Amino acid sequence: MSDLKELSELAWKGLLDTKFEHHPVHSFYEGSTEIKSNLLAMKGIGGFFALDTGDGLVMIDAGSQLDIETGYKEIKKWRPKEFLKAAIFTHHHVDHIFAVKKFDEECKANNKPLPTVYSHELTPNHFDRYKLTNGWNTAINRRQFAIDVDKFQWPTEYRYPDKTFKSKTSFKQGKLTFNLYHGRGETDDHTWVHIPEENIIAPGDLFIWAVPNGGNPQKVQRYISDWANSLNQMIALEPEILLPGHGFPIFGKERIKEALSTTSSLLNSIETQTVKMMNKGKRLNEIIHSVKISDDLLKLPWLRPVYDDPEFLIRMVWRRYGGWWDGEYDRLLPAPRSDESKVWVELSGGVEVIVKKALNLSYDGNDKLAAHLIETAFYADETNEKIHEARKIIYSNFSSKQESSMARNILNHASLASGQNKRDLAETD
Repeated sequence: MSDLKELSELAWKGLLDTKFEHHPVHSFYEGSTEIKSNLLAMKGIGGFFALDTGDGLVMIDAGSQLDIETGYKEIKKWRPKEFLKAAIFTHHHVDHIFAVKKFDEECKANNKPLPTVYSHELTPNHFDRYKLTNGWNTAINRRQFAIDVDKFQWPTEYRYPDKTFKSKTSFKQGKLTFNLYHGRGETDDHTWVHIPEENIIAPGDLFIWAVPNGGNPQKVQRYISDWANSLNQMIALEPEILLPGHGFPIFGKERIKEALSTTSSLLNSIETQTVKMMNKGKRLNEIIHSVKISDDLLKLPWLRPVYDDPEFLIRMVWRRYGGWWDGEYDRLLPAPRSDESKVWVELSGGVEVIVKKALNLSYDGNDKLAAHLIETAFYADETNEKIHEARKIIYSNFSSKQESSMARNILNHASLASGQNKRDLAETD
C-alpha cells in the first residue's frame, strides 16, 4: 500500500509497524497521493508536498537526492502544464532540499523565472558547514543509517535559498498565502508553514511520527523547549490538515491537537526534569538514570521511540545548558583510553578474564555493562581477534534490543566493524 491517506488512518489507530516496515524515516512509498484536489503528497526519506495555487505550484520541502527524478515525475504527472513558482525548505537537512533541481532545469529550458526558494536566514550557513565538515558528516551518517558502503559520500552541492527571513515572513502565490515562522527545534534554522486558506500546517521535522529527533548523538545542538513552544503555536491556529516532515498526514482539528499537544508534553517533561536536576548540581549520568519518561506517551502511535531514543534528548538538554563536561571528575582531563584500559586489564588478571565476563554479561542481558567491559579490553589490545569476536557478538546483542533505529544502527555499526577487526567502519586515515 502506498496511499498516504489510508496509511495515515492505520497509523493513527496503531495498526502499522512503525519500527520496521513503516518506519517514518527508513520507509519509502512509490508514487504520490492526492490529499485534496490542489494538494499532492510524496514520501521518500522525508515527506514533501506540492500545492496548486491557481497560478503555479509551490513545494513544501523538496526531498532527498533520491527524490530528484521521482518527485519531478510525480508532480508533472499531476500537473503537467504548471511550473514550480516557489519552494520552502523547512530546514537544511539533506532529506528536505534536493527535488527543486529538475524544476530549475525546466524553467531554464523554457526561459521562465526560476522557482523562488524560501528558508530561514541560517540555512545558508548550514550548507557552508556541511561543506566544511563533509568528511565528518559522511562518517556520522554511515553510522546512523547503517550504510556499509565505502564510496558513500555526503553531498557537497546545495541549492541555496533566494529569500530568507529571521522570525516571520509571508508570501502570496495565486490564491494562497504562505506564512513562514521560525521555531528552533531539530535545527536552529527550522521553519514551519501555515496556509490559512487551506487550514494547513506543515511543521517540517517538528513532527515526525516518532519521539522527536531532539537528541541525535552525533549532530549539532537541538532545542527541546523551543520545539514544544512551536507545537503549541501550531495548535492555536486550529489546523485541519497536518503535513509532517516524516510519516503520514493527519486530518482533523482534534487529532492534530492531540498529536501536537502530547508531543509538546513529552518534550517539556524531559527538559523540565533535566534542568531541575542540573540546578541541584547533579552529574549527567545520575540525571540520565533519574528522569522519568511517561510510558503512556511513548505508547502513542505517533510517539513511539522508533528513531531517536528519549535518553538522548536528556543529553541534548544537558549540552545546551551545561556544556561538554559530564560532571565526572576523572573525565575532565582524561588519560588516553588505551592507558586507562591497560591498567584495568592488569588489575583484573588479563584480557581473557574481561572478555569472558563481558560475554557472560551480554548473554545474561546486561548489555550496557558488557559494552563497557569489551571496550576496556579492546583499547588494551586493539588487534586481538578474540576481542573482536566477542565485541561483534556483544554489540549485535545490544543492537537487537533497541527500539530506536538510531541506537540500533550505531551499535550494530560497532558489531560490523569488529567483524572486520576494526573499531569503526567510518574512520579514515
